[in-house]
Amino acid sequence: MNRITKFFASAVAAVALFFAFGQQAEAASPLRFGVKAGVSINEMKFNESAFSSSNRSGFTGGVTMQFIAPIINVGFDASVMYTHRSSRVYSDAPNQATGDFSALNVSRDYIEIPLNFRYNIGLPLIGKFVTPFLSTGPDFSFLVSNQNVKNAWNNKSFDFAWNFGFGVKIVNKVELAASYGLGINDSASGDSALYGPNPVDGKNRFWTVTAAWLF
Repeated sequence: MNRITKFFASAVAAVALFFAFGQQAEAASPLRFGVKAGVSINEMKFNESAFSSSNRSGFTGGVTMQFIAPIINVGFDASVMYTHRSSRVYSDAPNQATGDFSALNVSRDYIEIPLNFRYNIGLPLIGKFVTPFLSTGPDFSFLVSNQNVKNAWNNKSFDFAWNFGFGVKIVNKVELAASYGLGINDSASGDSALYGPNPVDGKNRFWTVTAAWLF
């Protein structure tokens, strides 16, 4: 009976050690995968002072992966996201075709691929529970919705931006992050037949706030 008790005690200890080492290995792994979702707050910046834009909220969701080199805490993360962006565009001059002051809701759906370089800021004592990080990198967005709005506003099929972000990782599982996307190329343009011979182009400016769960 004593041997059976010792055997079961040893088996329980072995299983406990197996799970403990497995969790430590998972936590220490430099390569992680996860799911991510959040909100996107978009505004457009125009080359013409006659046009302006107000913030409108959208949504984003998808999958993510990250690699953080041990000790130096430097690495990258990459995601594939479905993102809906919306802006309210105003004209300070009357429409040449109708004579009215126009306002349009410009909505676009993208497959978005942000690729960020990251630095995890190690904190003494609480670093295992809370880890702040900084990130920056390119953002590639491919339009999957209609390319025009009421035949008056043309959305470009590709949008390129540069992200600047920060966030915090909690207990090595949950990440809360915010980033600002600075549009580089023109993401939309006004129809010259309606807005005159001078081209009207707009670039995306957007905040993205996300929560991620890492496996």
